[in-house]
Amino acid sequence: MRNLNRKDLITLLNQQPMFKTISAVADDLHMECYVVGGYVRDLFLERPSKDIDVVVVGSGIDMAQALGRRLGRGVHVSVFRNFGTAQVKYKGQEVEFVGARRESYSHDSRKPIVEDGTLEDDQRRRDFTINALAVCLNADRYGELVDPFDGVWDLQDRVIATPLDPDITFSDDPLRMMRCIRFATQLNFTIEQDTLDALQRNRERIKIISGERIIDELHKIIVSDSPAMGFELLFQTGLLELIFPELAALQGVETVGGRAHKDNFWHTLEVLTNVVKSGGGEWLRWAALLHDIGKPRTKRFDPKQGWTFHNHNFVGEKMVPDIFRRLKLPMDERMKYVQKLVGLHMRPIAIADDEVTDSAVRRLLFEAGDDIDDLMLLCEADITSRNQQRKQRFLDNFQLVRQKLVDLEERDRIRCFQPPVTGDEIIRIFNLSPSPVIGKLKTAVKDAILDGVIPNEHDAALEFVMKRAEELGLSPAKS
Repeated sequence: MRNLNRKDLITLLNQQPMFKTISAVADDLHMECYVVGGYVRDLFLERPSKDIDVVVVGSGIDMAQALGRRLGRGVHVSVFRNFGTAQVKYKGQEVEFVGARRESYSHDSRKPIVEDGTLEDDQRRRDFTINALAVCLNADRYGELVDPFDGVWDLQDRVIATPLDPDITFSDDPLRMMRCIRFATQLNFTIEQDTLDALQRNRERIKIISGERIIDELHKIIVSDSPAMGFELLFQTGLLELIFPELAALQGVETVGGRAHKDNFWHTLEVLTNVVKSGGGEWLRWAALLHDIGKPRTKRFDPKQGWTFHNHNFVGEKMVPDIFRRLKLPMDERMKYVQKLVGLHMRPIAIADDEVTDSAVRRLLFEAGDDIDDLMLLCEADITSRNQQRKQRFLDNFQLVRQKLVDLEERDRIRCFQPPVTGDEIIRIFNLSPSPVIGKLKTAVKDAILDGVIPNEHDAALEFVMKRAEELGLSPAKS
């Protein structure tokens, strides 16, 4: 963070020519005018910010329309009278205008009753002190910082706090609870203790927030530099159990006869962190978050084996669509990608824990297809054993798996496998109608190639089909 005086703020404001024009228009209209919120916060934090919000003590719509007339050609003004706001787009810049207002809320809605207000009224209704900063744009006070809630001090201390009583702030608009955790995660700030306690006290209020608004905040958490921090805070405050119970259910350690399993929630966050460090994108991060989601449903204690989670990957794979649907995540190829990785995430580990055979690697490559590299990244991230010798053995074997993947793909072209002998060709050769026997022959060819019995070539595959067809009592049609 940098310390900025008025002179510094004037210099930074002048890097955006739009502000001088806004200043002139505001003075012509005899309106107080301030740039507020995230744009000002990010000036102090030296972060890029595209969103420019301007508060006018008066009509934000009148201000925006007057600015549009001043800018002339190339400007686009959008007015939203129901909300009392307007947007000005000009030469790639977007500025939102709103009149200063004060708000009051009913208990069963986050939609406020809005009245005209002062700048301080407007700052009081802001979610956090660091977002309540305002800088005046009027000529006589141009660049003057207005900070009634010591937001700059909180920026310096790297603290998230609310301008008002946090119980009021979060009860009025429960989405602010998600935003609180999201900002702490994005900025790597600490949540002030009273504010953190209020998150826990008001967590049930999150139930009035739509799934779309919640997933928007979760998305911003998961694409941040340290998403595990956000999920830890969601768990700590009790919000996770309400919005994502399947993930919260991973937490806890059970002991029977002195034998305990690891805490799968904290393990999952460690895997997520490893994926982030390896450069994994948004949907690979979701796969990391969900890779063990089936463990609570498959947990069993066996006196001989101890704790087991047999087939948790397949159970988790089946859970993914319902989770995506409930969280309002996309039900398209992105869901199928996550589902595939959850279902397959045990395969490379099983191969690496045993002899790395060509057949096993071919089958892995066939099932993973173009997602094989992401699957391998996820599986390496999943190796979190505290036994360094065991962990290193897995990692060394993973290198063998990776090398075999390269060698076999180059030789056998399995990644985008297409049967070298098609169903249409089998129908034509044996003069068959569509029937289960065609599928059996195609499956036999596929298995023979994956097991290394025959090369992935047409002539070898056709010869294999002819032999297998003969065993089934089929003869080629006479030409």
